[in-house]
Amino acid sequence: MVIIHDPQPLPMIKHYKKNGPWIWRCHIDLTNPNKELWNYLVPTVEKYDAVILSLKEYAQNIKTPQLFFMPAIDPFKIKNREMSEEEIKERLDHYGIPTDLPLVVQISRFDRWKDPQGVIEAFKLARKEVDCTFLLLGNVATDDPEGSDLFESLLDCREERIIILSHQDSALVNALQRRAAVVVQKSIREGFGLTVTEAMWKGTPVIGGNVGGIRYQIEDGVNGFLVSSVEETAGRIVRLIKDQKLREEMGRRAKETVRKKFLLNRYLEEYLDLFGAFETIYRLTALPKF
Repeated sequence: MVIIHDPQPLPMIKHYKKNGPWIWRCHIDLTNPNKELWNYLVPTVEKYDAVILSLKEYAQNIKTPQLFFMPAIDPFKIKNREMSEEEIKERLDHYGIPTDLPLVVQISRFDRWKDPQGVIEAFKLARKEVDCTFLLLGNVATDDPEGSDLFESLLDCREERIIILSHQDSALVNALQRRAAVVVQKSIREGFGLTVTEAMWKGTPVIGGNVGGIRYQIEDGVNGFLVSSVEETAGRIVRLIKDQKLREEMGRRAKETVRKKFLLNRYLEEYLDLFGAFETIYRLTALPKF
């Protein structure tokens, strides 16, 4: 069995002899794809035996059977494992990140769909009411030609209390998500948003854009907040920073949500069911005909 992830390696199926099922795992939001590009890809997609999408609303009119698996996180990875206070402090000190004021953090690749400029604007509004520090940690995806330009443009927004970093450091991500008073993921489009899942797993309240997979993780006002504007985001930041009890309650509910729905054991079960279905199909087709 071969599983191909996302569009870039999709055409590999044209260059190999199939000796078993090929599955395409698509992680992106397909609610409104570029029609010309999607029509170009469909003949290749339909060579696959199954397509896995993150949400039912991403379903497409194609011949290939479609399944819907919401992503999940591995709690034992460096990015998600437990960290001691000493380990957290070491990572933050290493990068010179101040912790004297509450931390507001967004962690995502430098992509306009993550709306980093909007998050900075929301922070500037929020700090008129509460003292806090904002940190944007990201990286430039190698397949995104606009990422480096966006990162460079964001550097002009830096101030003493607005920190913009680009690093590949899983332990730093873990430390920031644990130390943050609030994690923001103000996406305006999102396939699923595992950075939301990761922060929720650390028991940190998340303010997320009311889009894509984020809506399936955050129950607004219960285990986090969903927002659709800069002003809403600022208001939720202020409320959470001012109310420690609310932060703790939302964080506890957030972690429980991930424990029940978004850990690797559920994801593995879905894949095993899929593998078992193909095993049955291939075993039946291999039986002698009478």
